[in-house]
Amino acid sequence: MDLDFSDDQKQLRDTLRRFLADRCTSTAVRAILEGPEPYDRALYKGLAEMGVLGAAIPEEYGGLGLGHLELCVLAEELGRADAPVPVASSIYLTAEFLLAAGSEAQKAAWLPKLAAGEAIGAVALAERPGRVTPASIQVKAEGGKISGVKLPVADGDVADVAVVAARTGAGDQAISLFLVDMAGPGVSREAVESFDPTRSQARVTFNGAPAELLGAAGEGMALIERVFDRAAVLVAFEQVGGADRALEMARDYALDRMAFGRQIGSFQAIKHMLADMYVSATLARSNAYYGAWALSTDAAELPIAAATARVSATQAFQHCAKNNIQVHGGMGFTWAFDCHLYYRRSNVLALALGSQTTWEDKLIERMRRQNTAAA
Repeated sequence: MDLDFSDDQKQLRDTLRRFLADRCTSTAVRAILEGPEPYDRALYKGLAEMGVLGAAIPEEYGGLGLGHLELCVLAEELGRADAPVPVASSIYLTAEFLLAAGSEAQKAAWLPKLAAGEAIGAVALAERPGRVTPASIQVKAEGGKISGVKLPVADGDVADVAVVAARTGAGDQAISLFLVDMAGPGVSREAVESFDPTRSQARVTFNGAPAELLGAAGEGMALIERVFDRAAVLVAFEQVGGADRALEMARDYALDRMAFGRQIGSFQAIKHMLADMYVSATLARSNAYYGAWALSTDAAELPIAAATARVSATQAFQHCAKNNIQVHGGMGFTWAFDCHLYYRRSNVLALALGSQTTWEDKLIERMRRQNTAAA
């Protein structure tokens, strides 16, 4: 098992890093945070033109067909740059749902648009806080139409298509997934306040909205778990990228800031803080690399590898983002410094696919099943 990226993949990473350094500065991120736009449209178009959005989408559906290892590399750079774009909703989730369960017609209709940045996808599962379970899904589907409310829906205010979980009957086996054209009849939406406005959230109301079944009826929960495992690895790389950038910001400030005639990085308390940040970020990277291997090979270890990567990366990003503020001291809490940009993103990503507690429970359940099977 080679737990490192190839030279070509590293070159791909460097190319995107240079592009983002030019096009996704903190000024650009703040423009979205403070302005009326829900995401950076010019940046998203540029990512599409570079092939970032279609990296793991097969060539027959308008993508580059590179694979998920390359997408992991690109995801890390998007996390480093705190990019205000709907890549997670459109590519890590919607595209993966289509690839996993879509019909040929559904794939042909939406994947080329997602790869080209001409359409944005969203996934509407949650109806209340907490883990998504069959009991938590009450939105109903009947006669090819969906009715009910989903909240929160990441990028639901700008999405062109949504993957919606809906109930088709009673019991745990009555949850199915549907594709809904968000520009069609019976769909209304409104943006809701978010801790990180660069990743918009919405309340979406379906009132008899036309819907196409995605995958087999009754397999909604199984598909959600399968796709979320894949998305967890990709989001983990975004979190690793963000954790590394927060660590770099703290390190640079500790080397530049003087107090009592010395760099503050020479004080033991700051040294220990930076060392702890480095350890958590490095551990998260190791687990994310293992997850990337499992994802790219569709290995049997993917469920455990994905949960491990998710838990580790969530802890690391939140830890590094919080301690970055602490290293900056009183100035770190002000609007003038960029520390809060990563702190906001760390908390939003921590809930993007379910809370850390949810993934810790999944990891324990999966390891217990594995141990039982081995015994």
